[in-house]
Amino acid sequence: MTLQKKDFIEIEFTGIIKDTGDIFDSNIKEELDKLHVSQGHKNDHSHETKPLIYCLGEGMFLGGVDDYLIGKEIGKHKIELSSEKAFGKRLRELVKMIPIKVFFQHKINPVQGAALNFDGKMGKVLSVSGGRVLVDFNHPLAGKEVIYEINVKKIIQDIEEKIKAFNSFIFKQDFKFAVAQDNKKVIYEIPESDKQLKIFVGIFKEKFKEIFGMELEIKEDKDIKQPKKDEKTNQSTS
Repeated sequence: MTLQKKDFIEIEFTGIIKDTGDIFDSNIKEELDKLHVSQGHKNDHSHETKPLIYCLGEGMFLGGVDDYLIGKEIGKHKIELSSEKAFGKRLRELVKMIPIKVFFQHKINPVQGAALNFDGKMGKVLSVSGGRVLVDFNHPLAGKEVIYEINVKKIIQDIEEKIKAFNSFIFKQDFKFAVAQDNKKVIYEIPESDKQLKIFVGIFKEKFKEIFGMELEIKEDKDIKQPKKDEKTNQSTS
């Protein structure tokens, strides 16, 4: 069966840096164990993994992988991506010198090698010297050619399974929901007390309609407890 844009697919994947052969991401237990060992973590064989389900071609996975998969068949694929089609070229202008007082004002002690969040943008401290901090805002894999080994296990057909996958990916939560009999609307039930959650879910109404072709209605219920956080362990850096 040929894969099409907006198909929900279930995949196993491993991302590999082409030059070194190092694994940088995976949702396969054996490969994830290797990654944790290479990062200096104890290999306790406790890393839980499961296949990833996502909507093809909708920005939920690396674009270069999706572009390759659209039009291909279910099964195993080895995808080699240039840096441009993977995580982008490494740009000198994204390496910036920042006064150390900026860090101190936020009660942060910059240390070489530390990864810090700067107003939602991740940066790595390259050096600290003379009251100045050199920070690299490039993606850690910028400039790298990568290989993705993908096993497309199946196309998901069940609408409820698709919606659950969407919720898990976007909201990292489970919601109680119901699909209208005419299949034109989905009703999410969320805690009446959680106004911020209602606003957050509402932001994705148009995206929901774009993917499913269905309206998303939000129903507040005072008897519903806080949705359970999704504990999925691994997601690709997309």
